[in-house]
Amino acid sequence: MGETTAIQATKSNQTPKSIIHQKYGTNAFYKIEEVREPVQNSCPGLAIPQQGPCLFRCNLQLPELSVTSETFKKKRDAEQNAAQMALEKLGIQPATDSPTSREPWDELIARISFLFSNEFLSSQHLPQHPLIGHFKAAFQRETECGLLPVSVLATYDAKLNNLCKSIKHNVERDPHLIVTLIMKAARLSDSAAISQGKLWIWKQSPYSPDILKALTSQQLSSSEGIWIQAVRIPCSIEKPVEPVTLYISSNGYYMDAIAQKLGLTDNSQILVSRTVGKASSEMRLYFSVLELPVPSDSSLEDLLDAKEVVTDGSFNERASYFSSQNIYGDAILASIGYTWKFPELFHEDVSLGTYYRMLIGRLPNGGYKLSREAILVAELPVAFTSRSNWRGSFPSDLLAMFCRQHWLSEPVYSTISITDPVDPFSVTSQASKKLKVTKPVEEETKYANGGSRDANDKESITLGDSFRCEVKILSKGQDLIIECFPVDSYRKPNDARQNAALKVLSWLNKYLKLDMHVEKLFSSGETHGLSFYPETFSKEFALCRSVHAGQLASALRKCSLLASSCVDQLNITQEQSVCSFKVEGLDSGVFPSTGTLICISYVVSLVRKEEDTKESLESSDEFEFEVGTGAVIPEVEACVTQMSMNQSAHFNTELPPRDFIFAAAGDSAKSMSLLSMGACFLEYSISLLRLMEPLEERMEQALFSPPLSKQRVEFALRHINESCASTLVDFGCGSGSLLDSLLDISTSLEKMVGVDISRKSLSRAAKALHSKLSENSDPAKSSIGIKSALLYDGSITVFDPRLTGFDIGTCLEVIEHMEEDQAHLFGDVVLSSFRPRILIVSTPNYEYNSILQRNDLSNKDEDPDEKMPCKFRNHDHKFEWTREQFNNWASDLAMKHSYSVAISGVGGSADVEPGFASQIAIFRRGPIDVVECSENVDIAHPYEVIWNWSRG
Repeated sequence: MGETTAIQATKSNQTPKSIIHQKYGTNAFYKIEEVREPVQNSCPGLAIPQQGPCLFRCNLQLPELSVTSETFKKKRDAEQNAAQMALEKLGIQPATDSPTSREPWDELIARISFLFSNEFLSSQHLPQHPLIGHFKAAFQRETECGLLPVSVLATYDAKLNNLCKSIKHNVERDPHLIVTLIMKAARLSDSAAISQGKLWIWKQSPYSPDILKALTSQQLSSSEGIWIQAVRIPCSIEKPVEPVTLYISSNGYYMDAIAQKLGLTDNSQILVSRTVGKASSEMRLYFSVLELPVPSDSSLEDLLDAKEVVTDGSFNERASYFSSQNIYGDAILASIGYTWKFPELFHEDVSLGTYYRMLIGRLPNGGYKLSREAILVAELPVAFTSRSNWRGSFPSDLLAMFCRQHWLSEPVYSTISITDPVDPFSVTSQASKKLKVTKPVEEETKYANGGSRDANDKESITLGDSFRCEVKILSKGQDLIIECFPVDSYRKPNDARQNAALKVLSWLNKYLKLDMHVEKLFSSGETHGLSFYPETFSKEFALCRSVHAGQLASALRKCSLLASSCVDQLNITQEQSVCSFKVEGLDSGVFPSTGTLICISYVVSLVRKEEDTKESLESSDEFEFEVGTGAVIPEVEACVTQMSMNQSAHFNTELPPRDFIFAAAGDSAKSMSLLSMGACFLEYSISLLRLMEPLEERMEQALFSPPLSKQRVEFALRHINESCASTLVDFGCGSGSLLDSLLDISTSLEKMVGVDISRKSLSRAAKALHSKLSENSDPAKSSIGIKSALLYDGSITVFDPRLTGFDIGTCLEVIEHMEEDQAHLFGDVVLSSFRPRILIVSTPNYEYNSILQRNDLSNKDEDPDEKMPCKFRNHDHKFEWTREQFNNWASDLAMKHSYSVAISGVGGSADVEPGFASQIAIFRRGPIDVVECSENVDIAHPYEVIWNWSRG
C-alpha cells in the first residue's frame, strides 16, 4: 500500500477533549470559572454568609461556536463536559467520526514544517517555547539552519508528542518509536532536513539574518558557566547509583555535557524521558539511543506495525521503573532544561538523596513516610481510626499517588449504603464501627467515588445507615488489576473509603517489600477482602517487583555482615535490641495507652562502633502519632509505651536497607562512605513531650468535672468501703488506676489482685504499686492495711481457682473492648466460677454519645450537620450497649447464677434522658453452693504471676 493510503481509525474510546484537540488544536480555548453555590442558612438569626463547596464551570470557545459546561467538583470534568457538548452541537460522534491516524500524521508533518520555519522563531504572539532555547544554543554553534537533536523535539514540543501518541499509542512506553516517527515525518516535510546516521533535524534553507541576529544576541546563561549535580543510574542493577557533576560553559549546550558523561560522540545520540517526580519539575532521564536505522522507503503502515525494540541485556530496570518508559544502557538523572516563558537555562541539583527518596516514595509505606518526613521512624498505619488522629497524607491520596507514579489509572471507588431499618439504639453491634447488614445485596445502591446523595432522595442517609466501599485499580488501558471489597462497614462514607484504600496499600506494601512469596498472594488477598488478576497484575508490577527485589538483595548483601558484626560488638541479641531501652528522667506516672495521641522529639544517628563516629540521619522536634495503630516502627512504639511524660530514652537497632538510610541522610555520599568503613548501627534518642488521652477520655473530660474516669473509680471505692471487703480482684486492671487509688485512702482491704492480658500495662501497674507499698511498708507508720498484692497475666474469660470467692470484684470499662460473645462468656465465668460476693461492672452507655460528641469540638468540625452519634467513644471498642441491652445482659446473668443485680451509673442522671454516661451493674451473691465450689479445687492455674508483694 502506498503513502497516501488511508489508515484505519483509531480506537473509539478517546475523550471528548482529545477529539476536540485533534480537530482544532490551539484554536480550542478553555476558560475555567469557579462557582460557589448558595447554602441555606441553618441559623437565620446569625448574619453569617454561607457558601457551598467550590465547583467549576468551563466555557469552550471554538471558531464556529461557544459552549458552557455544567458545574463539577473537578476542573477536568468540566472541560470534558464542555468538549462533549461541543461535539454534540457539531454533530460529531466519537465512535464513528473520530479523526483517523492519517489526519494526525498529516498534522505531524505540518507541525515539523512549522517548527523549522521563519514563522515559528519570529512569531511575537507565541509564548516563550522551550525549543527557543535549544535553537539559540544551535545558532551559537555557528549553524544557520538550527541543528537540533530529534529527542529534543520529541520531548519539548507537547503537540508533536500528542500527535505521535494519536498515531501509535506505544510511543508512551518506548521513546525510540517517537524518534522514528518524527524522523519519518521530517523526511516528508517541505522545510526540514535529516542526516544519515545521525538523529538531527534542521531547516533546509538558512534562517533570515534578522532572526539569527535576534536570537544570537541573547546570552543563554551566565558568563561563568554552571556546575550541576546529577546521578548516574547504571544499566546493571548490581552496580551502585552514583553522583556525577555536569559543567556547562557560558556558550555551551547542556546536551553536550550529558553526552560526554554517557560516553557519546554527540548529542544526537541522546534520548530524553518524560519528566519524573513532580509534574512541574524538569527532572528527566537521559540515555543512549540504540542503533535504529530510519526507514527510507518503508510505508507508514510498515512503520506502525514495527515491534518494540528488543535488546540483549542492556535494559535498564531502575531507570525504566522511574520513567515508566523503556530505557536501555546507563542513564543520567538530571534536572535541567529550557522551560516555558523563561529564557534562561533552568537547573537544579539532583543528589543521591533525591534519587533514594524518589525510590522509596514509590512504595506505599514510603509515600506515607515521606508525607510525615520520618523515613526511619514512621510506618504505614494498620488502621484508619479517625481524621483527628491520622497524621500524614490520607490513604486515598497515597493510593492515588501510587497509581500515578506507576502509570496506572486513578483508583475507582464505589460506596455502598447499607440501610438498617432497626432503631440504632436497639442494634447489637458486632464489631468496632460495624452494623449488621439486613438489606439484600441486590437492593444495594452504589455511589461512585464516595459521592453524597441528593437531598430529596428518599434513600438519604439516616441513623441506620452504614457504608462499605469498593476500590478498583486499573491500568491505563482500563484493564482491571486489583479489586478490593472489604466486609467492614462504617458510619461515614469517608471512613469506608479511607479504610478500603488502606487495605489495598497494606497489601501492595507487603508484596513490594517482599514480605510474601508470590504463591501466597491469593491467600493474603483474601484476608484483605482483595482479589487480583494475575496476568495484568504481573504485567504492571513485574518491573516494580524486580527493582525493589534487586535493591533489597543488594542492600542485604552489603549490610548483613556489617550489621551482624555490629550486633556481635555490642553483645546484644536481636530480642535484647528490641527491649533494652535506657529510660532517663523522673517518672511522672502518666504513660501512653492504646489510642493515645502522643508527641515526641527524636534523633536517629548512624554510628560506627569502632571509631565512635556518629552522623545524624533524621530528627524531628515534634512528631505525633497514635499509639496502637502501627504508625511507627515497632521499636519506637515499644520504647515510648515504657516512658512517662518528660522522660527520654535511647536504644540501638540493626541497619535497615540502605535505601532508607540514604533517603533520610542529608549527605548520602558521607553515609555511604561511613557504611563502607566498618560495622554500623542506628541509634535512636527519644523524648516524650506530651500526650493526649484517647478520644473517649477527651470527650468525657470536656463535659464532666471531675472527669468520668475518676467518678467511676470513686463509685467503686465507695462500694468497697461500704462492703467492708478484705479481698479484692480487679478484672482488666490495665495500668492499675483503681488499685493505685485504693492505696491513697483508708480501707478494710488486706489483699488486692489485678488481672490483665497486657504485659506492658501490668509492668506499669507493678512499678506504681511497688513504689507506694514500699514507702508504706511499716504498719506502725502507715494507714494502708494491705498485706499482699499480686498482678496476674491472664484472660478474664478463663478461670483460675486462686481467685475464687473474693469479697469484691471490679471490672471498669473493660467488656466493651471484647467481642460481644466474649463479654457474655466473662459474665458466665466470673459469676459461676470466680463467684465474688460483690461484682461491679461498668461500660459506656451508647445513648449518651450524642451528648458527648456534640460537645467535642474536633468532631463538630468533622461533621457539622451530624445530630446523632456516628461512632463509638474509642476506636478499640468492639461494641457499646444501650441501657436496655445492658439491663438485659445483667438481669439474665444474675438470674442464671443466683445473684441479685442493681443498675446505677455515673455522669448524668437515671431520671433524665439519655441516662448515665457510664452505666454500672452491682451484682450481689446469693447463698453459696458449696458443692459447686469444691468441684473447682483441682483445676490448673492458667494465670502467670507478674508481680507479688507482701508486707515484711
